[in-house]
Amino acid sequence: MVSTPEKTLVKPEVYETKRILLTSPILHIGSEVSKLSPFEYVQTDSRVYLPNSDLLAKALSKKGKLQEYIRRIENLEEITSLLKEAFGDNWQNEKLDGQAIFPNTGISRKWTVDKITDLRPMIRNGFGRIYIPGSSIKGAIRTAIAYHLLKHSERYQVPGKSRVSEIENRLRATMGTLNAKKADDDFMKSLFSEFELFYQGRRSSGKIEDSNEDSNRDFMRAIKVTDSKPIIKRPLKSKDGRKKDVNIPVVAKVIVSSFANIRTKEGFLDKLAKYKAPIYAEMAYEVWTEFTLTLDTKMLSWFSHNDNMAIPFGTIEDILKICKEFAQDQWEYERKYWKSIKNNPSEELDFDSIREDFYAQSKCPYGLRIGWGSGMMGTTIDLRLNEQLRAEIRDVCGLDAPNYEAPKSRRTVINNEGEIKFAPGWVKFKVL
Repeated sequence: MVSTPEKTLVKPEVYETKRILLTSPILHIGSEVSKLSPFEYVQTDSRVYLPNSDLLAKALSKKGKLQEYIRRIENLEEITSLLKEAFGDNWQNEKLDGQAIFPNTGISRKWTVDKITDLRPMIRNGFGRIYIPGSSIKGAIRTAIAYHLLKHSERYQVPGKSRVSEIENRLRATMGTLNAKKADDDFMKSLFSEFELFYQGRRSSGKIEDSNEDSNRDFMRAIKVTDSKPIIKRPLKSKDGRKKDVNIPVVAKVIVSSFANIRTKEGFLDKLAKYKAPIYAEMAYEVWTEFTLTLDTKMLSWFSHNDNMAIPFGTIEDILKICKEFAQDQWEYERKYWKSIKNNPSEELDFDSIREDFYAQSKCPYGLRIGWGSGMMGTTIDLRLNEQLRAEIRDVCGLDAPNYEAPKSRRTVINNEGEIKFAPGWVKFKVL
């Protein structure tokens, strides 16, 4: 049902818009397909190719090699020799009907000598290019704002039912039931959606067109985030004239590790790193892209909270400061974690570079953490909650992990030289 004219809100053109440069050492934003089957990629010693599967099947069929291809895939055998038999040494450049079987948008450097059995692809746009969705950036901003409101409850007059102590009480009361999700939804609704909209001196019902009423009353409607520009490999010239490649697609080995607080016979805490099976993920390395952040300042003025809670920002600069504060608190927590964990030579877990290089600075150099690998602390307000409660939430949502702090595990990325070098997802923002 379309709303009547008197209830329709016509937005004045009053915006603050900024182009934001986004840079990152390395990140991964997952796609709708969590893992690719062996039919969907080809690996050599130095590259991983995501072919046009239909074209590849048709081309192999024309060469009478389709059944052999299927047999090799099913038996987890290498297929590059088959591709050479079918198309020659330059099989990577093969085309069918003028279309590339192995398009440039699907070629990544392979950073591991391992044979990849499961590959997690990066999200792509409609043209097959890697990018960062605006929804991923906005979701992280939303979490940062929720965290900021809870951290500074008195300053913004956050309602008592949405303060940390009450959230903890509700979560404990509903732990292990379907109502735990409702408890989370309720406090987020109170923070973001319990507003009335006043436009031209009149209160609006919030029911604009056919949209959900809660989403209409959510002050995050005033923030718009575009998708990033495609992350395309290119040379970048620095101020001193040096050139380096940016936006490099790589397939890297990701280590999932943890440690437990278990007392030894001598009474000491054993914080030795523990190893789980690796993950192979397509990632963007040396990311250099941009997106547009828009704040509808006029719309923001329409919102009035039912319990007089103040909206914590009025400019884009305010939003970026809130994100920076959230990043700093996460950074301090991660530095503490990595200082605690001990290397485990028997499992080839050496985190010296993570401790001493990546997390060397006490001041966080980044503006936010987004995407895969951000974990509980980057995607929730859990850092504001009691440590024991965090562990209980983790155990209810996943597998029980007694003696492990929450979150239990961390993801780190191995570079092309075999060193555990990066923590994924950290990004910098710079207003252009």
